[in-house]
Amino acid sequence: MTAKIMDGNALAAQLRADVARRSAQLSARGTPPGLAVVLVGEDPASQVYVGKKVQACQDAGLYSVLERYGADLSEEALLERVAALNADPRIHGILVQLPLPKHIDAQKVIAAIAPEKDVDGFHVASAGALLTGTPGFWSCTPYGCMKLLESTGIDLRGKHAVVIGRSNNVGKPMALMLLQKNATVTICHSATADLKAHTLQADVIVAAVGRRNTVTADMVKPGAVVIDIGMNRNEAGKLCGDVDFATVKEVAGWITPVPGGVGPMTVTMLLVNTVEAAERAAA
Repeated sequence: MTAKIMDGNALAAQLRADVARRSAQLSARGTPPGLAVVLVGEDPASQVYVGKKVQACQDAGLYSVLERYGADLSEEALLERVAALNADPRIHGILVQLPLPKHIDAQKVIAAIAPEKDVDGFHVASAGALLTGTPGFWSCTPYGCMKLLESTGIDLRGKHAVVIGRSNNVGKPMALMLLQKNATVTICHSATADLKAHTLQADVIVAAVGRRNTVTADMVKPGAVVIDIGMNRNEAGKLCGDVDFATVKEVAGWITPVPGGVGPMTVTMLLVNTVEAAERAAA
């Protein structure tokens, strides 16, 4: 068996076309969707990510604002900028790029973003909405994973899903989203005694720990769906995930590649959330 590939680039292109259509409709009504991206400091990876997000907005016809500040920006000044963006009717989504300089409390900044503009899905109100199954914004990376799962046509009801990782932005919301689709969910992490024993029972494996070869072929039940959220580098400097792709693809039924799997979906779901925020504001 060779796994079918969940092509994040192709699915992202479809979703972005729909975002562009919805954005055009809103613009015609005088409410172009607007996203503000705030970057503090000179972190090279953050600069790359921010560039991709702003470009994706422009390509989809969204209004975007990029605010760059030096690493010496005070926490008070950043909170003031967030408050101003909260009050700006042209802005429907606010994204403060993480990580922030150490002297700034990231949780305080996230909490300052108006929940209706929290298109990253990091606010405690967004987390609470996901937990209770009420309308809110889903964290972009796990939301993208759910869209990839949806694209396979597999019914998750009653399936056993194992999520490896328990971060607030990926692992935990991923588990809750799977629960909403009636999967039976196990969360594994660094203190899990026998990871392989859990993954061998899984119909769906989501790896999100940031460590190469966390999931190998002998840990995967034949035909399982494997989603790789990891972003790592091998000895040659080549991008790779948490899953040993070359061997696992010979056992799994479906698998995401790295790159080209979950990555393109994360930025895409940010656009989807921004358009959704604008539609709610215009309603």
